Amino acid sequence: MTESTRHLAALSDAVAKQGFNCSEDQIEQLDDYRRQLWEWNKKINLTRHLTIEKFIDRDLQDSLMLERFLEPGTRVLDVGTGGGVPGMILSILRPDLSLSLSESVAKRAKVVQTIAEAVGADVRVIHGRAENVLAEESFDTLTIRAVAKLHKILTWFSPHWQSIGQILMVKGPAWVEERLESREAGLLRDLELRMLLSYSNTSPGGSESVILRVYPR
Repeated sequence: MTESTRHLAALSDAVAKQGFNCSEDQIEQLDDYRRQLWEWNKKINLTRHLTIEKFIDRDLQDSLMLERFLEPGTRVLDVGTGGGVPGMILSILRPDLSLSLSESVAKRAKVVQTIAEAVGADVRVIHGRAENVLAEESFDTLTIRAVAKLHKILTWFSPHWQSIGQILMVKGPAWVEERLESREAGLLRDLELRMLLSYSNTSPGGSESVILRVYPR
């Protein structure tokens, strides 16, 4: 089995284990995205997940867990997309979604746009901070992964809830302490925070992750 074949098989098995229906074309598109991400990572820092196991355990799994909570046709803004996770993966898994990817670092935004075009991902890449985007547009859902602590996120978006339906974020075990810090700062006074899902990362050194939902009361 060639390395390319092994990667495709591993991606297909991982998606199937989560009960997600994926076509062969989608699996190939995911692998194409993975290849592009790793290739560009040699030139600009986009990801630390540079084995197929890490890509599946972190990037793909986090995206699959978020996908469960997105209704058909949802308008999504992926905040601080970095190398395109989860936004790019969501666009491949769920072509029914309307995906916009925001990235404040110009070089990264340009690379993500190039990757999107190369793999045929139907996304809009925006160079700029999400707060500025929200001053002009509204979204049903913001997705956030590995961007900042909870209190910072809530501070950034506190003036923009009229433009946000909900925030879905991936967090690690520290989310409990971050929630307490946010409550003590009064940042959750008018908001509900719910833990929707807890799941394990199976790679060596992996830990528990959660999907949090934040929305206005």
